[in-house]
Amino acid sequence: MKKIVSAALAVAALVTLIGCQKKGPAEAGKVLNIHTWNEEFQDRFNTYYASKLPEDVKVNWIITPFQDGAYQNKLDEALLRQNDVPADEKVDIFLVEAEYALKYVDTDFTLDVIKDVGITRDQIKDQYKYTQDIMTDSKGNLKGLTWQACPGGFIYRRSIAKDVLGTDDPDEIGKALADWDKFDDVAAKAKAKGYFMLSGFTDDFRVFSDNMTQPWVVNNKITIDPQIHKWVAQTKTYTEKGYNNRAQLFSAESTQGMGAKGKVFGYFGPAWFIDFIMAPSCLDDQNKPREVGNGSFGDWAFCKGPQGFSWGGTWICAARGTDNIEIIKDLLETLTCNAEVMTEIAVKSGDFTNNVPAMETIAKSDYKNPFLGGQNHIRFFLESAKSIDKTCISPYDLGMTEKIQAAMTDYFNDKVTLEKAWDNFFTAATELFPNLTR
Repeated sequence: MKKIVSAALAVAALVTLIGCQKKGPAEAGKVLNIHTWNEEFQDRFNTYYASKLPEDVKVNWIITPFQDGAYQNKLDEALLRQNDVPADEKVDIFLVEAEYALKYVDTDFTLDVIKDVGITRDQIKDQYKYTQDIMTDSKGNLKGLTWQACPGGFIYRRSIAKDVLGTDDPDEIGKALADWDKFDDVAAKAKAKGYFMLSGFTDDFRVFSDNMTQPWVVNNKITIDPQIHKWVAQTKTYTEKGYNNRAQLFSAESTQGMGAKGKVFGYFGPAWFIDFIMAPSCLDDQNKPREVGNGSFGDWAFCKGPQGFSWGGTWICAARGTDNIEIIKDLLETLTCNAEVMTEIAVKSGDFTNNVPAMETIAKSDYKNPFLGGQNHIRFFLESAKSIDKTCISPYDLGMTEKIQAAMTDYFNDKVTLEKAWDNFFTAATELFPNLTR
């Protein structure tokens, strides 16, 4: 694989080429090229925006799997060719996640949505502040917007909660899982009843990592926050005691625990995890409606859990060199600024959207999420959403997350000692990021 587009060196490649891009959009194009890694944004686009497109504009979806850096590598290759390809082959829109957003924010490959695209500050005044902080570069330019905010919590199986704790009420379960000591106690009770508290090793990783108080890298030296040490220690204990099922999050073994015959007490995640991962995975028959009676649909509920956190989020970026500025502006206005659209997305999919008044209104309403047994889970997210702090994010987050999880999996499976696992992590991390030291 060419080093220039590897996950590690693409940061340097992009930064080096700042200022080398042509300024300003060309005439309106007839092809809208969109780079993303799954169908989540495509679904939102098709449902809430596609009908507004001019009839002569074709949408070209370039969907590249996220695994092993494939998405970023393909996107980087396309951005590096932006000056050398015909207009209809240029990247118009690409999507990024929080764990690597800064890699693109501080480059000229992303347009300022205010100065270049034409969105106004008034239009985005109701968005959650952290969603803009993540996409603001060192000069104060806003480089992307999102339709969602991603506070997380614990999504638990109602029937298992009743068996283990005698109730499935979200307020009562929230009290029973209010801190990690209480969470551990319930894990022991769940094990005694034949259940797993979590599906595997990485289920709660982001609960800990999102509460880090220092970034992964300080002055080009890798730093390990105490929260990461807590995750390692807890996961080793859970594995040894049989509190988890030794699965990797998103694996078939993990999602099987969401089905009707699943034995997993619950999963940590934000609203998108409920809608995009759990809701389809819980069904016995994918061809039948998502409703009670189809698998475990409806046998779930939501509470805050032992520690507040946020996870993920998808930001829409306009690529410099695009010839579809007006369409991008209209898209951003529709999907990220329109309160009615934000409300409809939340009500129909259960997603927690990026509009404070809309979320506050739904939280006070009689909204009921069918997957969660009729629960209005939005109210549990409100406080967490307002307090999300992303000051510790860095361009290294995704790489560090992948390497620490891989290294510690061998430790959890008793293949290596803890000392060897740490050595393997630092070796992998410095190979990925040669500018860093242990």
